[in-house]
Amino acid sequence: MNISIITPAPPRTRHGNRVTALRWARILKSLGHRVVIAGRYEGQPCDLLVALHARRSHPSIRRFHREHPDRPLVVALTGTDLYRDLKTSGQAWQSLELATRIVALQPKALDELPPHLRHKTRVIYQSVPPVSIRNPQSAIRNHFKVCVVGHLRAVKDPFRAAMASRLLPVSSRIRIMHVGRAMTEAMARRAEREMEINPRYQWLGELPQARARRILAGSDL
Repeated sequence: MNISIITPAPPRTRHGNRVTALRWARILKSLGHRVVIAGRYEGQPCDLLVALHARRSHPSIRRFHREHPDRPLVVALTGTDLYRDLKTSGQAWQSLELATRIVALQPKALDELPPHLRHKTRVIYQSVPPVSIRNPQSAIRNHFKVCVVGHLRAVKDPFRAAMASRLLPVSSRIRIMHVGRAMTEAMARRAEREMEINPRYQWLGELPQARARRILAGSDL
């Protein structure tokens, strides 16, 4: 099949939707399909459209459905859809109505959907190959490592773990490592300030996938 994956995340970024689009493209190509990733649907020929983000991809979803009502249309619910846009956006809901199938990445997403949409929704868990690390449970390690992975943007409430760690007793061994890009200068300044006042918090910024996975695999939580 000729498959188009639509994602609003820009090329050459590590935004979650871009990473998901690239991962899905690799899987579909390994199954023998031809896959193109684009920012929007502009009439390019395809047998199947997969759109990430119900609200932001709505123009592409609406156009594809109008021009090819008989072809399959898959809409993937993103975190921003679930935690913000479904509460306020009529376009997001229209995208779900137009979809042939809806994909969610975690089962609690079904709780946000009315019964008539649940029957066409499928939960697909994300997975990655295991990472080998040396001495992951070293007995001489002094800290309990907590890894937070996510770009610094308001919708993610990225400093919640850091703020909670300030309430811990002096005897606590918890240390927080935060992997993710600051999406605004204000977020970067806040992360740097948090490191100044909170010795338990370390912001590592945006990292290559391999290094981020090693840090995640070496954490306790």
